[in-house]
Amino acid sequence: MSSILFENAAILDVEQGALLPDRWVLVDGARIASVSDTKPDAPGAQRIDLKGQTLMPGLIDCHVHVTAFTANFAELVRTPPSYVAAKSAEILGGMLRRGFTTVRDVGGADHGLARAIEEGLFPAPRLFFCGKALSPTGGHGDIRAPGTDVHEAAYTQPGLGRIADGVAAVRQAARDEIRRGAHHIKIMGGGGISSPTDRISSDQYSEEEIAAVVEEAAMANLYVAVHSYAARSIERCVRLGVRSIEHGNLATQQTIDLMKAHDAVLVPTLSVFRALVEEGVEAGLPKDLVGKTYEVLDAGINAVEMAYRAGVPMAYGTDLLGVMHRRQLDEFVLRADVVKAPDLIRAATINCARLIRREHELGLVKPGYLADLIVVDGNPLENIRIMADPQRSPRLVVKGGELV
Repeated sequence: MSSILFENAAILDVEQGALLPDRWVLVDGARIASVSDTKPDAPGAQRIDLKGQTLMPGLIDCHVHVTAFTANFAELVRTPPSYVAAKSAEILGGMLRRGFTTVRDVGGADHGLARAIEEGLFPAPRLFFCGKALSPTGGHGDIRAPGTDVHEAAYTQPGLGRIADGVAAVRQAARDEIRRGAHHIKIMGGGGISSPTDRISSDQYSEEEIAAVVEEAAMANLYVAVHSYAARSIERCVRLGVRSIEHGNLATQQTIDLMKAHDAVLVPTLSVFRALVEEGVEAGLPKDLVGKTYEVLDAGINAVEMAYRAGVPMAYGTDLLGVMHRRQLDEFVLRADVVKAPDLIRAATINCARLIRREHELGLVKPGYLADLIVVDGNPLENIRIMADPQRSPRLVVKGGELV
């Protein structure tokens, strides 16, 4: 693997929230070798002049479904795995070109996709996966219509979730995902939009079941993420040790205060709700489910504002499906009215790195870190909206020292 020298770069220092002008960054192999304000000795290195541009860490999206080529999950589970794998490669390649050098999948991706990426079979971000999300019967991971009795239980069948009921069953399911290489465990803690038989306000899983999953994850040195909108559902999960709260739209101030006390992380996904309203049917969402979106659409930004004011750590997430994946950078704009630009950048870099427990090698432009980098035209600290401008962000993507 060759070396690259970035010259005259303005480096975005994520920790300080500042732009450091006129720096030289030497990439040697897969990692950053040095960051200096003087030109290093780098014979044979490929030289790239970044005068007038910003070099920053590669972006991280902590809520994706890379197998979701459609928003119709009933269709997804009927689709041959070979086709789903091919569509996943296409989706992952798009994410990488948008500057996301790492993604955390929270339902659908598995060890096979992760292995293919590690072997370089197709261009893709680093992939952290949970396998299939755990759901009770009739929960957000149960996509059967009310008149359907049969459930396809084969693990190899495409889908975002698996059904497990009772303490013994959820323990077994969690252990099975750990056996399959999961980096975290995902549970469905409340109702969702794309599931046909539950309600947004409903709780899912008993406290005993949730506690069992948290215990299994902790024994494997992993953590639990939960799909949850409603305040009561979030609060139950936080008290029981769930670390990562996905969505959180209907959180109250009491909910936010509890999350702060327990050091839980909020992963808002504002992008998906606007996208579902505007093009959910085109993406495959059944028309009769679109109405559920309005129960959480406007509340999401309020939850983000409360969490930001309280100092609850937030990570970047999008949750996009099907044709909506192209909106992945819109989250920067959607949060911009209530979150300052430096903190938005942190959410998509170092905060995500901390959540996936890779803060010592991802999320910063720093010697020893993996050379996951992007170049943008302009200063996003002054105008965060350039992050969502395809003409300006990203101008260049580097993953593991390789130019994409």
